[in-house]
Amino acid sequence: MTAKRRARLYEEMSMASRRYLASYVLFNQAIADHLGLHPTDVQFLSLLSAAPAPPTVREVAEMTGLTTGSATRLVDRLERGGYVTRTPDHEDRRRVLVTPVPDRLDRVTAVWDDLGQAWQTLLDEHTDEELEVITRHMNRAHDLSHAQMRRLRSQPKPD
Repeated sequence: MTAKRRARLYEEMSMASRRYLASYVLFNQAIADHLGLHPTDVQFLSLLSAAPAPPTVREVAEMTGLTTGSATRLVDRLERGGYVTRTPDHEDRRRVLVTPVPDRLDRVTAVWDDLGQAWQTLLDEHTDEELEVITRHMNRAHDLSHAQMRRLRSQPKPD
């Protein structure tokens, strides 16, 4: 591959990535609006449904990148909406876990599932090898995003 072609591909990928990320943010906002939730709440519920165990509020903060105060407010909103409950940790009574309420989480999942068929159709156009590349890229992008978030949070804010 020539340097010129590679540079062109990087530029195309950069523009496609910017459009994709912006469209995903707007898509998430549309889902949140449809459900009457805050966009961060929708993303946290997605993370919560994929978590191996109910997290503490501190773990919610780590999962979302929010401060512990903001994570507490997020959990408060979701608890008022009936999406989560705070339950005592049976292994450590000092800890409180944020536990999903299955019936309410099903409400969010139903919206995702309804919209998911169109995504499945899009993915069906790819070979298994292409899906492996896409999945590997998404996993690496996830890790890089979290590293970059930690880096940004460790730096002073610009004037």
